[in-house]
Amino acid sequence: MSFSVEKKDPSSKARAGRLRLAHGEVPTPIFMPVGTVGTVKTVFQRDIEREIDAPIILGNTYHLYLRPGMNIIEAAGGLNDFIQWKRPLLTDSGGYQVYSLSKRRKITEKGVEFQSHIDGSRHFFSPESAIDIQRSIGADIIMAFDECPPYPCEKNYAKKSMELTHRWWERCQTAFEQNPSKYGHHQLLAPIVQGSTYPDLRRASAEFVAEQGAEINAIGGLSVGEPHEDMYDMTSLCCSILPETSARYLMGVGTPANLLECISRGIDMFDCVLPTRNARHGMVYTYNGIINIKNKKWEKDFSLLDENSSSSYSRKFSKAYVRHLFSAREYLGPQITSVHNLAFFLQLVRDAREHILAGDFGQWKEETISSITQRL
Repeated sequence: MSFSVEKKDPSSKARAGRLRLAHGEVPTPIFMPVGTVGTVKTVFQRDIEREIDAPIILGNTYHLYLRPGMNIIEAAGGLNDFIQWKRPLLTDSGGYQVYSLSKRRKITEKGVEFQSHIDGSRHFFSPESAIDIQRSIGADIIMAFDECPPYPCEKNYAKKSMELTHRWWERCQTAFEQNPSKYGHHQLLAPIVQGSTYPDLRRASAEFVAEQGAEINAIGGLSVGEPHEDMYDMTSLCCSILPETSARYLMGVGTPANLLECISRGIDMFDCVLPTRNARHGMVYTYNGIINIKNKKWEKDFSLLDENSSSSYSRKFSKAYVRHLFSAREYLGPQITSVHNLAFFLQLVRDAREHILAGDFGQWKEETISSITQRL
């Protein structure tokens, strides 16, 4: 269970590395598809392996706790066995869902009381219970329980939230040490940097996290509505402090351009629902630009959805056919575009890795961002 840096780009802070986990190795930089409730929405596990070739996916503690519940996951032998996924998993701690349930929760020093978005039932998460739940899920990487402050927020609130996250980390660490893995494989616990968009708070939090000696350090509380330049500034600041020898995980980010910009600032790991969420609305990402497949202009375009895609679906079906599926509200349309977008995101980070290893990442990044952000 370790992380190593294999090569650094000479023109930026980008690096190519390798994360060795209980269920396999993960080359970095990497994008993790989000499997919120034990499934990457609309996508078969076989396609995650064959079409997308994702070495790791993410599960959501809050959602899995509510459905199907820990009794079922434990009886199945953990989430890997339950969903028949043999590669690594990462679980978030539920902190972001607490943030999103602002009208349904109450935060105290002890933890968070919240109402289920499903039936309104009341539940309580503490740092200790968040660790216990993630032990039951059995992911290779588990996250500390944190509070994600909203954007914008007053500096005093951001400071108190950051300090609470730090105190919760210490409780998470104790709970992690006292409760061993339930399925015979090692798990990594990752702390999270907070501090909103205040540089002095981000610096203080990054310094605190850097002192913990973790194999993976996460940066949270970004991509919550702040301008992209603020995200990049905070990412650069955190990466300048977090240890070179540990993996850096930017939570909940982002667009293809966000990924490349943040890789250039030293980030190794990403996750986001954007590729599948936008796919379900007909947005298709390609190296030539962004396609809204529902537009009438594609109605009689019988060229392939993307002849350069690593997904065989994109090299088999035409734009006209996929548009027809969306017009007819057939489930196959969002399925094809979801697989396509995830394959594109994974190909993008694989290509970024190859250019870091080749030493020309900086020039490639600028050219690539220019092409992938244009609307077709």
